[in-house]
Amino acid sequence: MITQPQSQKHYGSAKKRFLQASIENFLDHEFPRTFGPVIRQKMSEKIVELVEQQLPQKDFLRPGQCVWNAVSASTRPDSPNRQLVPVILTLVDPSDTEQLANGTRMSVIAGQSIARICREAFEQGALLSMRDIGLLVWRGLATISSLRKKWEDEQNTILPHVGTIQDFGTCITHKTAIVRKVVYEVKDPRKVADETKHSQRAVDRYVKDFHRIRTCYEVNPDIEFVSRTTGLSKYLIKQYVSIITDNEKFTSISA
Repeated sequence: MITQPQSQKHYGSAKKRFLQASIENFLDHEFPRTFGPVIRQKMSEKIVELVEQQLPQKDFLRPGQCVWNAVSASTRPDSPNRQLVPVILTLVDPSDTEQLANGTRMSVIAGQSIARICREAFEQGALLSMRDIGLLVWRGLATISSLRKKWEDEQNTILPHVGTIQDFGTCITHKTAIVRKVVYEVKDPRKVADETKHSQRAVDRYVKDFHRIRTCYEVNPDIEFVSRTTGLSKYLIKQYVSIITDNEKFTSISA
């Protein structure tokens, strides 16, 4: 007898917790000799589609989803007039359990899930922070940030969240990507703004600050000097110097 993989033993039955699988099981139990497995699957898919079309999204949750109050994309988290938006987030999707059953590492699926809920929140007019996600899945900020960054690097994209869209916190991933795309890859700033989910004004500001800091840094690589000359904070300058250093090294190695 062929031994069942450990991943299949642990996660193979998890998909039964979702609506489509419940409908398939109902058809199999009530009409055992009427529908084959393929027909049951197709019928259950159509029933789920019909239910989702008939019920307003905000009025029901599917298994694996939750409601969370996230910061509105139109206000900053530190604003005295901060607004919160209730959003529906899919923490666990049927495809997640399917991948687990097929042996995909949980860390890979965790990165996909982080990407999914960041985008879901953004589509509903809100932004998640890494703290939000950490609370939802009971993980520390460092772990969540690491999983998100790894996914972004592998997909060569930037997720919409508080750190990237509102330039809040210590996240500089978006600055790195924007500067590299515009300056080093010579891409159209308008296209970069669209790719990175940023406003044109934000992209222009990052690139302008980059050129100002690099010019001063080339004259005198002293943070105090650059800060006095540009009027920018030392912390921000150190972020840009890191970007400059990394990308200049990258350019010279590539050449």
